[in-house]
Amino acid sequence: MWPEYTLAALAAPAAVVALELVALRTGLLRRGRFWAAIALVLAFQVPVDGWLTMRSAPIVSYDDRFTSGIRVPFDIPVEDFGFGFALAALTLFLWERNRRLSRAGRAGPAAVTAAVSRTTRRPTTRRPRGSRQTPPVHR
Repeated sequence: MWPEYTLAALAAPAAVVALELVALRTGLLRRGRFWAAIALVLAFQVPVDGWLTMRSAPIVSYDDRFTSGIRVPFDIPVEDFGFGFALAALTLFLWERNRRLSRAGRAGPAAVTAAVSRTTRRPTTRRPRGSRQTPPVHR
């Protein structure tokens, strides 16, 4: 039987990739920039995750009954890489999808934010161009 955490770590990236291929369809999986971004995430994940999970003085500890027990490099549970990929990829897919919807004029989160900020501006006290103000009359 597969440990629960390992199953979830396999299911998360599979679910994110399936969501991209079936629903979001951003095409990012075919772009080198996407994979470069994933590599950048990995470059930061390894030292930080290695520091957090090192067996000599762990800040985060895992119960080996729920993981595969495979730890590479720096004592990082291999499952963390699945979750890291799923998190970074889903963020990039949704970001790209929102960007495209906003450019197409559909109301995505960015369009909603812009619309709200337009309606909540404070009114200005300026007069329209060409209007004259009569000086106050003191008697």
